[in-house]
Amino acid sequence: MKNIRLTEGKITSTLVKLALPIMATSFVQMAYNMMDMIWLGRVSTNAVAASGTAGFFTWFGTALLMVPKIGAEVGVAQSFGRDDMESAKKYIKNTLQLDIIIALIYSIILIVFRHQIIGFFNLGDREVIQMAIDYLVIISFGLVFYFLNPVFSGIYNGSGNSSTPFKINAIGLVINMILDPLMIMGIGPFPEMGIKGAALATIIAQFTVTVTFIYNSKNKFNLFKGLNIFQLPDKEYIKTIFKLGLPASLQTGLFASIAMVIAKIIAQWGPTPIAVQKVGSQIESISWMTAGGFSTAISAFVGQNYGAGKWDRIKEGYKKGLMIVGIIGIFATCLLVFGANPIFRLFIPHDKEALEIGITYLRILGISQFFMTIEIATQGAFNGVGKTIPPSLVGITFNALRIPAALILSNYLGLNGIWWSISISSVFKGIVLTTWYVLSLRKIPAVSHEGSEDENGRIQERAFTDN
Repeated sequence: MKNIRLTEGKITSTLVKLALPIMATSFVQMAYNMMDMIWLGRVSTNAVAASGTAGFFTWFGTALLMVPKIGAEVGVAQSFGRDDMESAKKYIKNTLQLDIIIALIYSIILIVFRHQIIGFFNLGDREVIQMAIDYLVIISFGLVFYFLNPVFSGIYNGSGNSSTPFKINAIGLVINMILDPLMIMGIGPFPEMGIKGAALATIIAQFTVTVTFIYNSKNKFNLFKGLNIFQLPDKEYIKTIFKLGLPASLQTGLFASIAMVIAKIIAQWGPTPIAVQKVGSQIESISWMTAGGFSTAISAFVGQNYGAGKWDRIKEGYKKGLMIVGIIGIFATCLLVFGANPIFRLFIPHDKEALEIGITYLRILGISQFFMTIEIATQGAFNGVGKTIPPSLVGITFNALRIPAALILSNYLGLNGIWWSISISSVFKGIVLTTWYVLSLRKIPAVSHEGSEDENGRIQERAFTDN
């Protein structure tokens, strides 16, 4: 199993080589939902609205798994930078243990309180409500696989091996692409299951990915040799994992919670705008998934160089990474603003009301794509040095402001006011967080040489702590 040393070699090619498989993995994960949307959109707009409503709680689950995922990525990356393989193994064991426990507890909560959870949105349509409950329950039974796969990916990415997670996750996508039309539409030996079929196809695909990760890790990845997840957790490592991952988890959790409140506001206009936002956010995710791939690459790159005390590579790597994601953001803006009509028609081709709302949504959100991508890349840079509070603070603050902004702007602009509240907050997040990190970089001494890691390490830690 080949792992990449990120502390040496050309920076741009190293970042791109690491980022491309991560981006591809992100697209694979995004494609799961896209496949669901494409086929459910051919069933009915209500089916899309139902899966979108239940999907908020898998999104919230993503916040919970961020603790072990970020802990794995940063902990393993910094351990690799120090050549401390024993520490890397301990991070792996403890993140997997924590991940499984969180997944099981959350699954039970979703199943037991399913009616109250979906009832929060006041959807007002019995068919949509029942479909949302059905989807939520089925997904909950397979949620442990949904939780495990990103953590496995994080472990591999932290070690500099981003190609294996892509290959394994791609297997799941292929299975999902095959099963979605068969189980949703009732093709061949399968009965027509609609939204239940979408949920079952996703679970089967995620289960296959988990099994493949376990097989690959036990047979080809030395860091998993002798690993026993049934041993008692190490308290010190659990504390460190929470320290690394909790800020990002809180940010994602609050982001999901805020999105739920906004969805409740949107529900005043009926289920169609909810379906539109679900589809629109999936389309928009093309840019933030791409930026997220570079964010993870930057995090691993910065993490390994932080562990090795190579601060000049940290500075240069961040600058080059930011240039790349900036270009991606500009391209995404052009795509969403000028290509909104044909893109949205791929998902909901026959509902005129949904098309009109969706095209406007994409054009308004398209304006903020550049700022969103640089924010996501900068978050990875902060994570790499173990400073996960600044991106969380910026994200939580401006995401929370979306609620009052949505309420105020919707009084004047109607539904479009809600879309503008989302877009404007993304612009501010990108500007503020990038400025924060650039100011932090200026406090780091320009000199960085082999053999001076201890002295520079103390200076580096203090520089980022002060910010």
